[in-house]
Amino acid sequence: MLALHHITKRYKDKTALDNVSLELDCGIYGLLGPNGAGKSTLMNIITGNIRPTEGEVWWENTDIRDMGERFRSLLGYAPQQQELYNSFSGRRFLSYMAALKGIPKKEVGDEIERVLSYVNMQEAADRAIGGYSGGMKQRILIAQAILGNPKLIVLDEPTAGLDPKERVRVREQIRELAGDTIILVSTHVVSDIAPIAKEILLIRSGSIIDRDTVEALCRKYGESRDLEEVYMHIFGEEERHVETDSL
Repeated sequence: MLALHHITKRYKDKTALDNVSLELDCGIYGLLGPNGAGKSTLMNIITGNIRPTEGEVWWENTDIRDMGERFRSLLGYAPQQQELYNSFSGRRFLSYMAALKGIPKKEVGDEIERVLSYVNMQEAADRAIGGYSGGMKQRILIAQAILGNPKLIVLDEPTAGLDPKERVRVREQIRELAGDTIILVSTHVVSDIAPIAKEILLIRSGSIIDRDTVEALCRKYGESRDLEEVYMHIFGEEERHVETDSL
């Protein structure tokens, strides 16, 4: 169980998150909202990259600040930005991340091969990351996020830069990861998350304005049968560039 208790984050005169409380158990959750809604700030607080101004994040009844390395060992995070070690090969980068996660050396080789296969990157694994396309960099970020079979996976725009076939592949593999894992996915491609999400979290101006299953949200907002229509109904004036191609 992941629990956020009254999370607020302020930057000088701007409030990025305002008194957000959530409880998430196993399953896939889609985080949807326009640019500037607070999605990235929320994910960075959940992953411990930044501290909230107020409030706490708990994992299994323990504040993550008290867990230290133990929390990082059960966390997988794929940020949207692609600032990677360009001189590293994909394999070396994954080996480095495996060491940071504390994966035993005897398991690292097999684990790297597993995640490379997962993101279809075996053939490019020994090439320098600096020569990767944007989509390849995105896939190697996803690969490092799932190293060690984490219990909490946070993915920020995981299909950004991928072609339609790869987006379908990644979507279905995220579905396979669910099981006893909490997966939080932020995306602008509504059709990438709608078929696999246990629940959708709608965020606006730093507040969670609604949370429900895809079916319930579609009934609630004009009896629509399409989550993309719901998104545009709620956020259309704020976000005119959401991708709407169905996969």
